[in-house]
Amino acid sequence: MAPLRERLLEKEGTQFPSKTYTEMVLKPAFDEAKGNFVESMIQIHFAHLIMLVDVGLVSKTDARKIIAAIHHLKVQDIKESEYEAKFEDLFFKIEQLLIEDAGDIAGNLHIARSRNDMGIALYRMTLRKKILGLMESSLLLREALIEMTREHIDTVMIGYTHTQQAQPTTLAHYFNAMTDMLTRDMERLKAAYKTVNRSSMGSAALTTSGFAVNRQRVQELLGFEELIDNAWDAVSGADYIAETATAVQLSAINLGRSIQDFLLWGTQEFGAFLLATPYVQISSIMPQKRNPVSIEHMRALLSSVTGDAQTILLMLHNTPFGDIVDTEDDMQPYMWRALEKLGGIYRLLASVLITMEVDKQKLLERAQKSFANVTELADTIVRTDRLSFRQAHHIVSATVRELMEHKETELTALTLSILNKHAEKIVGHSLSLTEEQLKETLDPAHFVKIRSLEGGPSPDRMKQTIEKRLKDQKHLEAWLQEKRALLEKANQEVNTILKKWMEEDE
Repeated sequence: MAPLRERLLEKEGTQFPSKTYTEMVLKPAFDEAKGNFVESMIQIHFAHLIMLVDVGLVSKTDARKIIAAIHHLKVQDIKESEYEAKFEDLFFKIEQLLIEDAGDIAGNLHIARSRNDMGIALYRMTLRKKILGLMESSLLLREALIEMTREHIDTVMIGYTHTQQAQPTTLAHYFNAMTDMLTRDMERLKAAYKTVNRSSMGSAALTTSGFAVNRQRVQELLGFEELIDNAWDAVSGADYIAETATAVQLSAINLGRSIQDFLLWGTQEFGAFLLATPYVQISSIMPQKRNPVSIEHMRALLSSVTGDAQTILLMLHNTPFGDIVDTEDDMQPYMWRALEKLGGIYRLLASVLITMEVDKQKLLERAQKSFANVTELADTIVRTDRLSFRQAHHIVSATVRELMEHKETELTALTLSILNKHAEKIVGHSLSLTEEQLKETLDPAHFVKIRSLEGGPSPDRMKQTIEKRLKDQKHLEAWLQEKRALLEKANQEVNTILKKWMEEDE
C-alpha cells in the first residue's frame, strides 16, 4: 500500500482547491451565495460604477459597456449553476462573465474595491432584507395577539405563579402580556436593523483607497442609512450580526415560554382550548387523539432558532479583530435560517391562535371554585374592618388551611361562620363582613373588574390598553414601510441613472 501522504494527494489533488475543501467549504458557500447574493452583487456593481463615473475614474462610454454586460448576466442560470473549481467563489465567477462580455474594462469595477468591503456589504444587504421579512411576520403575530386580547376581555381564568394557582385574571390579560413582550422583541430587532444598515463600501481591503472615491454616494445608492467610518471596523466588525443574533435568540426564548403554556393548556386535563383541525394530527392507533403537533413543532423549532443564534455568538467568540472567514460564509447562513424559521413560527402561531376554540365556561368555573380568589377577601377585610393587611391575611390563611385539612378543595366551602371563627381567634372579634359582601368578594369576575390600575386585567383597562397597542401597531407598520421605501427609492435612483446613460448612447 502506498504511503498515506501519496494516497491523500491522489484523492485530494495537488492544486487549490482540494477535493475535501471544495466539498466542505467552497461548494456549500457557493450554493448559499448564489441563492442570496446575486441581485445584491449586481446592485453593488451598479452603485459602485455610478460613483466611479461621478468622480471621473471611469468614462461613461466604458460604463455603458459594463452596464450592458451586467444586464446580459443570466441571473437564473447563475442561481442554478454548480460550483466550478476554477472560480473560488461567486464574486470571481461573475467578474469573469463580465470580462468575457465587456472586455478588460469590466475589471475597472474593482477600482477602490475589495472582496472584503463588498462581502460585508453583501452580508448586510442580505441580513437587512431578512430582518424586514421577520418584522413583517412579527406584525402579523402582534395583530393576532391584539385580536385575541379583544376577543377575551371577559374570559376569566386563573393566573399562575410558580406553576400554582395564584389569582383570577383574564385570557386577554395574558395575550396582552405576550403582545408587550413581542413588542420589545421587535424594538430590539429595529435596533439591530439600524446597526446592520450601514455601508462598508469604500473601505476596500482594510485601509480605504488611494483613489478619491465617494463612499457616501455608494452608501446612498445602496440604501444604507449610515456609513461605517473606520475602514478597519468596516471589514472586521461583526457585532452587527451578533446583535441580530442576540435579538433573535431572546425573541425565540421569550415566545417559547408561552408555547410551553399552550401545550399544557391544550391537554384534556386543563381543557382551555381546542385547536382547529389543520393544526392537529390524529394517532395511528388511538382514535380519540388530537395531537397538537403544530405547537409541538413550534417549541422544537424555537429551540433550533435559539441554537442557530448561539452558533453565531460562539463562532465569533475569540476570533481576531480583522477580516477573517469565521465571520463570513460559514457563519452567515445560521443567521438567515434563524430569521426565516422564527418568521415562519410567528406566522404559524398567528393562524393557530386565531382559529382555536377557547372553552370560556370551563375556565370561568375553574376560577369560581379556586382558592385563588382569596387575595381579594383579605383586601376586603382591610376595607370593611380596618384591620392591617397582615392580620387579614392571617385570618384568611387560617380559614383556607382548615378547609384544606378537611379535604375541602373548592371555594364554595368557605363560609362566613368559618371565617369569623378564625377572626375571633386572631383579632378577638367577628368581622363586620356580610354574606353578600363575602359572595361578591369571592367572585372572580369581581376580582378582575376592580383590578383597573394601569396594567390590570379589568375590562375597562384592557379596552384602553388595546387602543394603545393598536396605535403602536400603526407606528411599527410605518417603520417597516419607511425602511422598505428607502431601499426601493435607492434602487429606483440607480435604475433611473442607468436608463438615462444608456439612452444617451442611443
